[in-house]
Amino acid sequence: MQIRFFIILVIGLVIWSCEEESKLEKQIAEIDIDFYVERFDKAFFEAEPKDLQKLKEAYPFFFISDPDSFWIEKMNDSLQNELLGEVQEKFPDVNTATKELEGLFQHLKYYDKTFKAPRVITLTNDVAYRDKTFVNDSIVLIALDNYLGASHPFYQNIPMYIAANMEEDQIISDVANGYASKYNFQTRRSTLLDEMIYFGKLLYFKDIMIPFKTDAEKIGYSDAQLKWAEANESQIWSYFVEKEFLYSTNSKLPSRFVGDAPFTKFGLELDNDSPGRLGQYLGWQIVKAYAEKVEDDVLKIMQTEPEEIFRNANFKPKK
Repeated sequence: MQIRFFIILVIGLVIWSCEEESKLEKQIAEIDIDFYVERFDKAFFEAEPKDLQKLKEAYPFFFISDPDSFWIEKMNDSLQNELLGEVQEKFPDVNTATKELEGLFQHLKYYDKTFKAPRVITLTNDVAYRDKTFVNDSIVLIALDNYLGASHPFYQNIPMYIAANMEEDQIISDVANGYASKYNFQTRRSTLLDEMIYFGKLLYFKDIMIPFKTDAEKIGYSDAQLKWAEANESQIWSYFVEKEFLYSTNSKLPSRFVGDAPFTKFGLELDNDSPGRLGQYLGWQIVKAYAEKVEDDVLKIMQTEPEEIFRNANFKPKK
């Protein structure tokens, strides 16, 4: 009888929680956000040398250091035009990205009343994949040539684990990550645990700000990689604890467990089956456990020190 009552209680709490979340999301969806996406990439692709002055007036910050001759040469460059042409073919419009950006901005406005929608501009950056997006208080830049699809010929010399996230569905995740980095604060990042929780906070920020994206999309895993991480969570955690890695200041540990890589370097047989960045994944679970136990909003959590998060999370990995 007691077990039955407990089950009914749990189900009731879950339903109530889902209803509350639904009400919140409906409230956020009503927030008015005024912005549009400017297509500098398209404007430049269609421009002729005589149009250069108009482009400079519309986008002066792109033309600060290089002479006009540089830009005219770029307009006439066959490889540059091929790149721009591929972007126009992949992105005849940016309706999906625009809708998702609106959702992100609405959530940002709800949690940060000082937030103002930025100027959003798409461009190309010669596939500089480590700088796919740029975010500050007034502008968001999105280099669309980094989102043509993992198998695109332009990416054939890029490591596969990096190219895997050069997909259209990663645009909003990358922009959200840029905002998360702006709000994130820690007085130090000296231990492996510091690094894990730093990135865990970035991922938790995405939970709140882009709830319409899947967990796999937020962390940049395939569905299979996310399932692997979930299935092996307890084993991974035990490994970190037994090796006494959490409070280690060994500078090699973040590159093994937190940095972008084709797999996580445990030095075990399971390495080749594992996705990279499992330290980030575990940090995410720790921050989520902490968030469930406190009433702090996401922006306060982003400012909370790793030790406080870890101490109060009482994290227990999935079995």
